[in-house]
Amino acid sequence: MRVAKLGAVALVLPLILVAQSAASAQQADPLIAAAREAESELRQTFSNLQFEDFGPAPVKGPIYQASAGGRIIYYAPESEHLLFAAVYDRNGINITALAQDSTAQRKLAGIDTSKALALGPIGAPVVIEFTDPDCPYCRALDRFWAAKAAEGKPVRRLIFFVSGIHAEAAAKAEHILCSPDKEVAFKAIYAGAAPTALQSCAEGRSRVEADAKVVSKVGITGTPTLIVDGKVISGFQQAELEEFLKTGKALADAAR
Repeated sequence: MRVAKLGAVALVLPLILVAQSAASAQQADPLIAAAREAESELRQTFSNLQFEDFGPAPVKGPIYQASAGGRIIYYAPESEHLLFAAVYDRNGINITALAQDSTAQRKLAGIDTSKALALGPIGAPVVIEFTDPDCPYCRALDRFWAAKAAEGKPVRRLIFFVSGIHAEAAAKAEHILCSPDKEVAFKAIYAGAAPTALQSCAEGRSRVEADAKVVSKVGITGTPTLIVDGKVISGFQQAELEEFLKTGKALADAAR
């Protein structure tokens, strides 16, 4: 009889394990089904794209939108993820770009461009530029504008100096603003010139302080930051500037 009981137990245990596995599979099925449904919807909604793989993302919980340095970012507090991304709706509209444009319009409202240092010919496409004399990307941007001007694609740069990032930025900005030929002084400093004595004057110092107030009011935190055609461009984004020059030049020519 003991052997018979042991045999019965041996038969029951596999049945229990099978039942448990089936229960687990049933619990997992909704997740698998949801993933398959999501993938199917993705492929149908964005049929112009070819997706090679599909799976769960590490981001969890609600996602919030914020603006920093003229750039839209997304934050998922539950999984502590910061997302630098472009969000598109099912119609292919870049929602992130629309949010950035809205931010740019608010920033433009706080800028009196008549107070800026203007470089470049009148009538050329206009760029509002927040720059730092000691920022390497700002210097690269200056070389880019010079190259484009040589190609017959100049811009009118409205310069505001950001002086709170590098130690000598304010002094160099004041030197430029105090120079008899401000454009020549600007080009020299941005080319890496290091004058033994930087020029100083009350007017230049006042303009540097005024620029600092504009920078604070607009919320500029990095350089270069540009506003072109009502859009904020953070950093030296050459492809975006090339695209702007195509449309900006056409608009400037049409206005003549």
